[in-house]
Amino acid sequence: MLDKLETLLNLQHKLAKELDSPRYPVGVAERVSALSTAIIHESVELQRLTNWKWWKKTRQFDIELARGELIDIWHFLLQATLELDMTADDLLKYYTLKNKINLERKKSNY
Repeated sequence: MLDKLETLLNLQHKLAKELDSPRYPVGVAERVSALSTAIIHESVELQRLTNWKWWKKTRQFDIELARGELIDIWHFLLQATLELDMTADDLLKYYTLKNKINLERKKSNY
């Protein structure tokens, strides 16, 4: 599994080099802020594909478009991972720790 995640991080690193722009923020905090904003907006684009508006006529959910929006989110998540100098091993470590906390919260009716 880690080799697949490492592949994604490597692909994102190469893409980031190609897309380098003088408009991209310089500091890590500013970059993470910009990436967080991008993730929020891509999440809204994904949400708009669903029928969350109960007052509107429903429409067929387009899973292929949804997958595309989800991948847009993954691009920004991967870039944020790189900005925070995290590796695939780091992701697994921190995810596992947080997952354990979430399970404990569930057990204690958090």
